[in-house]
Amino acid sequence: MSAVKLATIRLGTRTTAARIEENAGEAVEVSAADVGALLAQTDWAQIAAAAAGTRHSLSEVDYAPVVPKPGKIICVGHNYRAHIAEQGLEPPAYPSVFAKFSSALTGARDEILLPLTSDAVDWEVEMAVVIGSPAHRVNEHEALAAVAGYGVLNDVSMRDWQYRTPQFLQGKTFDRATPFGPWLVTRDDPSVNEKGMELQCEIDGETVQHGNTDDLVFGVAAIVSYLSNAMTLRPGDVISTGTPGGVGHFRTPPRYLQDGNLLVSRVDGLGECRNRFRQEREAV
Repeated sequence: MSAVKLATIRLGTRTTAARIEENAGEAVEVSAADVGALLAQTDWAQIAAAAAGTRHSLSEVDYAPVVPKPGKIICVGHNYRAHIAEQGLEPPAYPSVFAKFSSALTGARDEILLPLTSDAVDWEVEMAVVIGSPAHRVNEHEALAAVAGYGVLNDVSMRDWQYRTPQFLQGKTFDRATPFGPWLVTRDDPSVNEKGMELQCEIDGETVQHGNTDDLVFGVAAIVSYLSNAMTLRPGDVISTGTPGGVGHFRTPPRYLQDGNLLVSRVDGLGECRNRFRQEREAV
C-alpha cells in the first residue's frame, strides 16, 4: 500500500471519494460514492492510487465526514494520562469504550449548532483510526495491518447530558456535532507515527488543548486488538482514541463553547478541522 490521502467530498446532491494531492492543490475523484464505499473494496488502495477522475481545487472543496456512515463509531475514554489526571482518576485496566451514531458526524469545515437543549458544549480533539480490512480476534502484532489510516475528530460533548447517568452515550452523539476529517491519511504515510503525534485544539486562536499520542494509556494496536476480541471490525469502522488534557468541563470555572467560536482541531500530519459554532434559534 502506497501512501495516499483520501477524502469524501460533496458535489451538489452527491458525494464522491477523492484522492487529495496537496502539492497540486487538487482533489481527484475516485470511483466510489465515499471513502467508506471505497474501503469496502479489497483493492481500495490500488483503485485510489490509479484514479484519474475529475479534478477539483482544494480551495473550493466541500468536505463531508471522511467516512459518512461507518458501521461502527467506537470511542475510547480516559485514554490520555493528562486527561485522566485532570479528572482526579487513575488509569483504567482496560479501554473504556462508548459509541456514537453516524448521524453525529459532520464535515471538517461545517458549521455546528449549539443546541437549545444543552448549556455545556465542550471540546475533545482526538486522533481517529479508520479500519481498512476485517479484524476478528487479532493480537497486537497483527492489529495495525487492519488499519487503513488516520484522521482528525473532535468528540464534541454535551456535558450536562453526558453526566445525567453513568452512561456517556446521550451526551456524545448529538446530531451533526462531531467533525471528522478533513481526510484519511494512510498508515504508511511518512508523516504518521502512532506513538508520537501532536494534537492541538484552539478556540478563536487560543490553544486550549495540546498533547501527544505518546501519552496514550492504550495505543492503537492495543485498542484494535482489544475491540476485535469483542466484535469484528470491518472496513470503514471508526475508532476515536481519546483526548488529551485541557477540556473545558474540568477547568475552574468550567468553560464551554459559545456562539461564534471557531474551533480548530489539529493532529500533526493529519490536517485540521475548522468548525464555527452557532447558537440554535427557536423556531418561529
